[in-house]
Amino acid sequence: MKNRTSSRTRSREYLITDRPISAICAFSLPIMLGNLFQQFYTIADSVILGRFVSENALAAVGASGALTHVFICIAIGGGTGSAVLVGRWFGAREYGRMRLTVSTILLSFLNLSLLLSVVGFFLHRSLLELLRTPPELLPMAASYLQIYFLGLPFLFLYNVLSALFHALGRSRIPLYLLLFSSFLNITLDLTLVCGFHLGIAGAAWATLFSQGFSVLLSFLLFLQVLRSCTRDVVGPLSLFSPGEFQEICKVALPSIFQQSTVSIGALLTQSVINPFGAQVLAGYSAASRVESLCIVPLSALGTAMSSY
Repeated sequence: MKNRTSSRTRSREYLITDRPISAICAFSLPIMLGNLFQQFYTIADSVILGRFVSENALAAVGASGALTHVFICIAIGGGTGSAVLVGRWFGAREYGRMRLTVSTILLSFLNLSLLLSVVGFFLHRSLLELLRTPPELLPMAASYLQIYFLGLPFLFLYNVLSALFHALGRSRIPLYLLLFSSFLNITLDLTLVCGFHLGIAGAAWATLFSQGFSVLLSFLLFLQVLRSCTRDVVGPLSLFSPGEFQEICKVALPSIFQQSTVSIGALLTQSVINPFGAQVLAGYSAASRVESLCIVPLSALGTAMSSY
């Protein structure tokens, strides 16, 4: 019994016990596959809207694509930076401090996402006008973006929880969750867009519901993983620490700024492309989906190296 328990412990801590090359390869492969499936369901969204709604629907999603990418990059950057800190305490086996850091991270990003969600919900139309969105696409793009901002907390928590799974060496769990989320999103897309004829709003609601359900599953699974790591920790459970929050800001903010810089560049490009009209926007949106596949391997390897 003791040998079986020690074997399970070694398998959970392979990032700090195995040889670096084998640990990194085993760790990065599920991340790479997960990123591919994430791109797959965004491509599926574009295919469904382009084929079953209209070219303008595809163009409307493309018109707001760079803006939504800004918030995705903030979530990814915050998650990556936070995972570095959690990975530090996990590697040092300081599980009590790791637990406090995790709860501080989740509360901090929940509050940030709620704030950004409220701001985006009320200012989404002004932001689209600032990006010079064509008038014929503005109503559809605004409808999509308004629902998108309602689901922003789900987007943030999903990316942060995935990064925390990575920090604990559990890169397969986000992969399985992403597979489930992808197929659920595509099923809901077909149901709401093709079955109920909700158009671009149906695609937005499908993304919101699939991400929300995945966040719930992610959180429940993460609690189990966290308990398995911290079962021997004694003392009262604290949910927030100002000192840990400062440490998180020191590590996460540079990562957020780095990710946001890239997305702001894409935002400027979007503002130049938008005035060319629906056809150019639809082509740009479709090509961007394909282009995103090319950066998946290096992005996954970078995520793995950050946690390692």
